[in-house]
Amino acid sequence: MPYREKTYAALLFDMDGTLLSSIAAAERVWSTWARRHGLDVETFLPTIHGVRAADTIRKQGLPNIDLEAEVAWVERAEIEDVDGVVPIDGVVDFLNALPEDRWAIVTSATVELATARLDAAGIKRPRHWVTAEDVKRGKPAPDCFLLGAERLGVDIKDCLVFEDAPAGIEAARASGADLLVVTATHAHPHKEGSAIPHYRDLTVAVADNGGIRITYNDA
Repeated sequence: MPYREKTYAALLFDMDGTLLSSIAAAERVWSTWARRHGLDVETFLPTIHGVRAADTIRKQGLPNIDLEAEVAWVERAEIEDVDGVVPIDGVVDFLNALPEDRWAIVTSATVELATARLDAAGIKRPRHWVTAEDVKRGKPAPDCFLLGAERLGVDIKDCLVFEDAPAGIEAARASGADLLVVTATHAHPHKEGSAIPHYRDLTVAVADNGGIRITYNDA
């Protein structure tokens, strides 16, 4: 597991499914949207996680829709529905142990939605973040993670990315960063690479130069 053997310049975190669980709220909103457009909800829902709303809607190939209006509807509904949004176990203490200039959130949500969900989950807002508005290409393109490293002033190859969804995992790998998958919201076991079920057993050591070393106490 790379994160047990290396000291990182910075940590980059996806938000939904990685820092907090918003599955119930997101699926309520997107189920309503899918039914409005005659989509099969069961087939559609697995495609929404980890990607921007505009990209999700665009991929449906729906004729004669106003993409901007549809995105705005979903965005407002998600901001207004944060019932059941909760932090991943142990994440608040873990983030509080990190130097504020050594981590960032890299999310497919907009600033407004990210703020609403972080506040609902009781997670502090980061000093640095990358949101849906900041990149032309969303996940699975690596652009967001590359920008996150740039904003922190570090090389992406010296970063550890925390992710949960397939699109984000693909983006992290393409960026050149190390990857740690958070499986707290996964229905099935993660079968490849480094993974943790929660943050409760993670400890942080900060070197004199600000580098971060993580230990998972699973003994």
